[in-house]
Amino acid sequence: QAQLVESGGGLVQAGGSLRLSCAASGRMFSINAMGWFRQAPGTEREFVAAISWRGRTTFYADSVKGRFTISRDDAKMAVYLQMNSLGPEDTAIYYCAARGKTGLIYYEQNYDYWGQGTQVTVSS
Repeated sequence: QAQLVESGGGLVQAGGSLRLSCAASGRMFSINAMGWFRQAPGTEREFVAAISWRGRTTFYADSVKGRFTISRDDAKMAVYLQMNSLGPEDTAIYYCAARGKTGLIYYEQNYDYWGQGTQVTVSS
């Protein structure tokens, strides 16, 4: 089992920035990628970004390309999501996820472990 704990959410004005962190622990040796998903009220959870664990290849949803950056720190077993130029449409609960499965990296069904989520609210 892997455990994931998110932090860094909060309230920010439109145009501002936030940096989310995800601390991982437990059985991480089988993990091949980690990602961030988000869920706004009344909507389904959607893919935001992911990073492969070996090659550090990154993936982004079109809605966040050029604004968000995913990165990781192997020594700290942490993954980060730097979010810039935030808008009200980015308001959501953000979830960190890890996977040992294969398949399309933007499908939440291909992720094995999830954090509890951290709220991001962007005011206009």
